[in-house]
Amino acid sequence: MKAVIMAGGKGTRISSVASDIPKPMIKIEGIPVLEREIECLKEQGFDDIIITVSHLGNIIMDYFGDGSGKSPVTGRSFGVHIEYYFEKEPLGNAGALFKIKNKLTSDFLLLNADAMFDVDFNRFVEYHNQHGGLVTLFTHPNSHPYDSGLIVADKTGAVEKWLAKEDERPQYYRNRVNAGLHVISPKVLDLSKIDAETIGKIGNDGKPVKVDLDRQLLKPLAGTGKMFCYDSPEYVKDMGTPDRYYSVCADYKEGRVTGKNLRNKQKAVFLDRDGTINKFVGFLRNIDDFELIDGVAEAIRKINESGYLAIVVTNQPVIARGEVSFAELEEIHNKMETLLGKEGAYLDAIYYCPHHPHKGYEGERPELKIDCECRKPKPGMLLKAAEDFNIDLSQSWMVGDGENDVKSGINAGCKTVLVGNSDKDYGQTKTQKSLLEFMKSLA
Repeated sequence: MKAVIMAGGKGTRISSVASDIPKPMIKIEGIPVLEREIECLKEQGFDDIIITVSHLGNIIMDYFGDGSGKSPVTGRSFGVHIEYYFEKEPLGNAGALFKIKNKLTSDFLLLNADAMFDVDFNRFVEYHNQHGGLVTLFTHPNSHPYDSGLIVADKTGAVEKWLAKEDERPQYYRNRVNAGLHVISPKVLDLSKIDAETIGKIGNDGKPVKVDLDRQLLKPLAGTGKMFCYDSPEYVKDMGTPDRYYSVCADYKEGRVTGKNLRNKQKAVFLDRDGTINKFVGFLRNIDDFELIDGVAEAIRKINESGYLAIVVTNQPVIARGEVSFAELEEIHNKMETLLGKEGAYLDAIYYCPHHPHKGYEGERPELKIDCECRKPKPGMLLKAAEDFNIDLSQSWMVGDGENDVKSGINAGCKTVLVGNSDKDYGQTKTQKSLLEFMKSLA
């Protein structure tokens, strides 16, 4: 599979870091970020690369050549085949795709050259092939969803809505952001109504015609069933501003970039919901009753910064009892993600058990009245998360405010924490007053 890397941006926002080289050549721990991208691709078998360049593009072409030479920094062979398309005039971030269309004969990776990433691309491509869409977006939560574009998808992963920054958004939303990595079928270029002959030429407004990837090619596919999202906690971060650049440098130095690749074993902090994240009100049926516990957002930020995954595992028998619908539960969880996001914290995943074994409730849902394997204290949700994210359960923690939480963690092989004011001993590894207190003890 070919990989197309878009490296034509001017990098005006990061010019204070380096103004005399193109943004993709800015170094992370001594090596250009574009070289790190190419190395990540090569290690996973993606060695056929097209790079689109414009501003100071000769510096990129001189450094990498056709990919057969050696790195001036490391002395190692690049080990890839590289072709270039040089934009004499800026064509937008997707215009070059139409110019190299004859080289795109099958599905291809499309990546930005100004992002630091280390992801399992084979896993990403496999997901794309399984779902059979024209486009698969790499999506993840971030610490600032309130000013990011959002992707809304159904349970199959099919994208229903693409909410750009300027679009009106609902009051509560899932923290799911497009990370700028894509698998794309060249059929998308055929389906668009863009006249390839006009790209780069002077339009009616007196400016060269450009093509915007998100707004003109991808966003129109929302709701068609032809575009899917691939949710992953792996490391992808834009380094387009000085602050983000220095943050990426720190992350790389601390091992957080490579560590998050799902080819590597992960560790997680599993979180009960009611009484651990939000104030306990009994069976939470009304979204208005959902309130974060003081200090929880700070605690989850510490999880995000620690290298652990933050994963909610919650029993929700109110579904089986007919007291809350799946849609209402989803909206409650959207509120949780929105409130956390406003404070710079995020969850990597949410798992819930909708079952309840006891029958006899008015309005109950008989099909969910079963003795399942996911209801805590059984470890099913933790085991599923471990399978999904390659988690080493022995290096992970289960945090909750009750016996079922502790027992589910023990049953999964995790270390366990009982939070709250209880003096009960359920065999937990630690007892702490709150999630925040636990995270401070873990630091």
